Amino acid sequence: MGSVMLNRILGRHALILIWAIGLSISLGILPANAAIDPYVTRYLRVTDPISLDLDHQGNTRLFTAAELSQGKTLFEKNCLSCHVGGTTLPDPTVPLSLTALQGATPPRDTIASLVEFMRQPMTYDGSEEAILCQRIPASWLSAREVEAIAGFVLRAAQKAPGWGTETFAN
Repeated sequence: MGSVMLNRILGRHALILIWAIGLSISLGILPANAAIDPYVTRYLRVTDPISLDLDHQGNTRLFTAAELSQGKTLFEKNCLSCHVGGTTLPDPTVPLSLTALQGATPPRDTIASLVEFMRQPMTYDGSEEAILCQRIPASWLSAREVEAIAGFVLRAAQKAPGWGTETFAN
């Protein structure tokens, strides 16, 4: 009788553990190495945390491979319809290359400037609101999620072969 009771208790604990793991996966709170996209390690060359420019005052922020993987996933879900491979389909003259990000007014080559752009998209010259780019309000994606997208875009602009160019490298 004791072993039957023990099996029932362990069975319930196993179900609770499986449920907790499933919840952790869906909320994205498993350990950092649990959800790393191979693109991030291969093309963005990130395995250990990397430092990216937070602003133009010299502040930086560390991003893990898991955060950049989350950024890639969010980018694919929310931005990919217009920004395939770092291009900009509605205006191919303004890609997401590092040179183009640096040349925007104001420059969009930091985490903060990319977040600001995603929250309030402006034309490349900064003169007016960009009507073709979807605004990402805080009610849609959190600050951490938008920073993850910005981190992915910035790192891809720095390292991904063919990112933001008309000719993709092999």
